[in-house]
This record gives sequence, structure tokens and C-alpha cells, in this order.
Amino acid sequence: MALKTRLIRLLSAPRLREIDRFMKHPAQVQQRQLRRLLDRAAPTLFGTEHGFHAIRTAEQFASRVPVTDYDGFTPYIERMRRGEADVCWPGEVRWFAKSSGTTSAKSKFIPVSREGLRGCHMRGPLDIVCLTSSLWPDTDVFSGKTLTLGGSRRLETTGGRAQEGDLSAILIENTPWLAGRMRVPKPETALIPDFEKKVEAICRETVGQNVTAFAGVP
Repeated sequence: MALKTRLIRLLSAPRLREIDRFMKHPAQVQQRQLRRLLDRAAPTLFGTEHGFHAIRTAEQFASRVPVTDYDGFTPYIERMRRGEADVCWPGEVRWFAKSSGTTSAKSKFIPVSREGLRGCHMRGPLDIVCLTSSLWPDTDVFSGKTLTLGGSRRLETTGGRAQEGDLSAILIENTPWLAGRMRVPKPETALIPDFEKKVEAICRETVGQNVTAFAGVP
């Protein structure tokens, strides 16, 4: 087993125990997660309007929070984009992922909170690393770098306090320094607007490097 893989397995042990727990007890873990999210969001505008403080089960949530489309959430999202705090989640949401494929003429803006970044978008790749080191202990995938390919819409401010762009750009903006050292291409290359030029630049940048994995945002 490679030294780096052995080290990753050692550091991954606590998370692997968590993964094993929610695989064995999915309903209980989901119930606790629902309660945790409701408690966090209860003081917000959306949580107050829908009585989050009194919701304790998934059935209660389904009966009190109506199913709605993006247009139904637009007033809340626009308030968050203008910098208003505690609308749908505690604090101020600084990033919004701009949809590329949509059912209407206008792009949709998906709020991305700090907690969402850490608990979902950043934890997902880390979980893949944990599981890979556990299931394939002899892998050499960690001996090189990961080539990532995503969207090209850079973060920008369009009429509000928040920054908006591709989810890829948001993730690049928030990638920890150590993780950034293990991936290619450079952020400025990854965000070249013209896709054909970007592919050519990535090839030039990575042709001499040891690329052992390929990743993207589905």
C-alpha cells in the first residue's frame, strides 16, 4: 500500500465510521438531520412563516411546507441576492450558482451557503477519497493529480451583494489550499470562457504532469 493511501485511510477512519452508521441506520440519521436543519432555519423568515419550530417529523414538514416551483421561491432568493440575512438560512448567503440549463428564458440562481459548501459540495469529494482508500487500498490514484473539468462562468456581482456564477467557479473560489495543490488545471485555465480554447490550454498545462484521476460536476 502506498504511503499516501495509508495516511488517507488513517485520517479517514472517523468519517468511514459515520458513513457506516448512516448506511446501517438511514432512517434515524435522516430524522436527526431533518431536526438539525429545522432547528437551524427556524429563526429565519422562511422558517418563521412555515412554523419550523413546531415541526418534528417528515410528515409534518410535508404538510406545512407546500411543494412549489422556482418562481415561488424567487422573492426569497431576490432578497438574499440583495444581501438580506436570515431569509431562508441563518446569516447572509454570499454565493449563488447560476443555472446553465433551464426551463425558462432566464437563468435560475441557487443559493449556496457556507454550510452547504462544507457539508455537501466539499464533503462529497472527501467522501469519495475516504471510500476509495478503504475499498481499494492498493490504488495508485492518490499518487498523482486530479484533472477537473467544469463550467466557465466566472463569479460576478450583478446588482446585489452576492457573487454569482457556475457552481464550478464557486467551488474553485472555495477550494482549500491543500486540495488545490492536488488538482489541475490552474483556476485561471479552468475558467477560460471559450470551451475549445480551455480544452487546448488544459492539454498544454497537464501534458507533462502525472494525472491519475478525472473529475467534474455532473
